Amino acid sequence: MDLLALADFNLVARHGGFGRAARASGRPKATLSRRVSELESGLDLRLFERGTRALKLTQEGRALHERTGALLAELEESTAAIASGGDKPRGRLRVSAPLLFSQTAMGKLAAAFSLKYPEIRLEITTEDRSVDMIEEGYDLVIRVNPDPDETLVGRVLMRDRLVVVASPELKRPKADRAVPSVVRGANDLGPAWDVTARGRKVRIATDPVLRLSSLVMIRDAVRAGVGVARLPVSLVSHDLGAGKLIHWGDVDGPPIALWALYPSRRLLSARVSAFLDFLKAAFPAGTPEELAAFID
Repeated sequence: MDLLALADFNLVARHGGFGRAARASGRPKATLSRRVSELESGLDLRLFERGTRALKLTQEGRALHERTGALLAELEESTAAIASGGDKPRGRLRVSAPLLFSQTAMGKLAAAFSLKYPEIRLEITTEDRSVDMIEEGYDLVIRVNPDPDETLVGRVLMRDRLVVVASPELKRPKADRAVPSVVRGANDLGPAWDVTARGRKVRIATDPVLRLSSLVMIRDAVRAGVGVARLPVSLVSHDLGAGKLIHWGDVDGPPIALWALYPSRRLLSARVSAFLDFLKAAFPAGTPEELAAFID
């Protein structure tokens, strides 16, 4: 297979068109079109659907781009490192991280990483939704309890757990009476929470009086005495220690696992490897207390 033609194909696929790829690379549009056509002929496959206004990858083209684009980028990176006489990680590193982790820790982590690796241009996007790493151009994503994905591999950075907390001024209700609660979003409709308190299984009946989209907002509302809430222990450990919040029990259910995910290929880029090692050093034991240390 012609590696130059394959590189031109990935260039066009990455930019979504011959014209955009030509402008980005400074190469003639006609040359790129010819090279991609030659690759299609050699493979006996149609890689693009060519419309009057849009260029779209075929199923075969998408598979080829997903499997070869990252490898070619690694080859280019390795060649550049050897040519420059060094092996320091460099280039752009795009990371998607969840909202709470970004709000509590990522600013400090990103700053320290940039100081340690000044030749890496780190870009952090904050979002809780699932992202398509290949389609959206991410090198690494951080997610909470992600769904299994055979195209990705990863490692657990840390584990957390949910606890029910309340302001000291909020009194525990009598049996079967609902307590005001602060919940996340409109989909949290559970009428009661199963918790373990002092070694006993108990059920807390709740009356959602406030719905908020951010766990930090929920914590602040609970501090103000609006109601109880289920929150990660890492987010409230300082308040529990200072007596600003009271622990009503541990929420029954699976633990919270924070994962770092990346494409399942044998060789990782030096940038991704450096970032993974940096995160491992930041959370060596993977405990909630290590994350709590980042929270002011």
